[in-house]
Amino acid sequence: MSIRTPFYDKHIAAGARMVDFAGYEMPIQYQGIIAEHVTVRQSVGMFDLSHMGEFWVSGADALPFLMKMMTNNASKLAPGQVMYSAMCYEDGGIVDDLLVYRDMAENRYLLVVNAANIQKDFDWLQRHLEGDVTLENKSAETGLLAIQGPQAEAVVAKMTDLNLADMRYYHFDYGKIAGYDALISRTGYTGEDGFELYLPPEACPAAWDAAVEAGAEFGIKPVGLGARDTLRLEMKMALYGNDIDHTTNPIEAGLGWICKTKNREFIGRDAIVRMKTEKPARKLICFEMQDKNIPRPHYKIFAGDQEVGTVTSGTKSPSLKIGIGLGYVQREFTQEGTELQIEIRQKKAPAKVVKPPFYKNGTVKIGK
Repeated sequence: MSIRTPFYDKHIAAGARMVDFAGYEMPIQYQGIIAEHVTVRQSVGMFDLSHMGEFWVSGADALPFLMKMMTNNASKLAPGQVMYSAMCYEDGGIVDDLLVYRDMAENRYLLVVNAANIQKDFDWLQRHLEGDVTLENKSAETGLLAIQGPQAEAVVAKMTDLNLADMRYYHFDYGKIAGYDALISRTGYTGEDGFELYLPPEACPAAWDAAVEAGAEFGIKPVGLGARDTLRLEMKMALYGNDIDHTTNPIEAGLGWICKTKNREFIGRDAIVRMKTEKPARKLICFEMQDKNIPRPHYKIFAGDQEVGTVTSGTKSPSLKIGIGLGYVQREFTQEGTELQIEIRQKKAPAKVVKPPFYKNGTVKIGK
């Protein structure tokens, strides 16, 4: 039986269509994917992300442990700062992509991992524990509500005592939400400004109601996993299990920027350095359809008569109103403007390689 999140009753009351996702009963949509997507791009939406995994890492050797496990350099984190990273196997394949939070308390970090990988990630980390390190899986004791969109700050400001205007992108602090203690993080997976509220499960229904009330003047709507997928795809944000997995090296996935290899060792480093040096045989590209066809995962990609790759993610972009997709293709076909064809129902539909992201007008304030 699927696990129900602390927001389950709220989803049912809001008319959600529920599906099983990574063992959790999650809303795929409420009034419709396109309407929910547009709400986030134009105003503000709210997401239940309680299926994500949360691990706390603490102890005198917490940082050396994370430096060994993470591709990104966790020593660069200031207290209250967040970092995007990956964990890799020795062969460079990706265990998972995740967020690393450096807590205000000394030698304490929060790792936020993908729902489908919670047990696998925990086992992987535990297998490599050494020194004075405590690893705790707090996933079941953590609810997560995301508020995303141009009006996100205006909404969350009404829900908390924190001064959000001073909180920069990929930073966090602690404050009250609906009277409960919460970790409030300026992060998200949409390309829009937004916050992720980490809460005890008992606080979640009250936090949901507070968000509905605070966002009423902006037309806030609950948003399901369907629109979460189209929003992240428009920004070329990788989805584990589609665009990256144990068979992909971060370099070919375009994630070299989270692989800090200089003067440090970590699991998978040698394979990453080797691929960087030798150049990957294939790379993840963004492409736009040149007709009304819509690409889907596993469709074959051609250059003329030659099969050169495979689609990993695809949809009709609600913002651009055209088919868009990600896929791995042979390196010689990755240049912007390269003309390709996607095989859809035994016919080849024209596509073109484009520069990411697909959607250029997101409100995320990178330098804020």
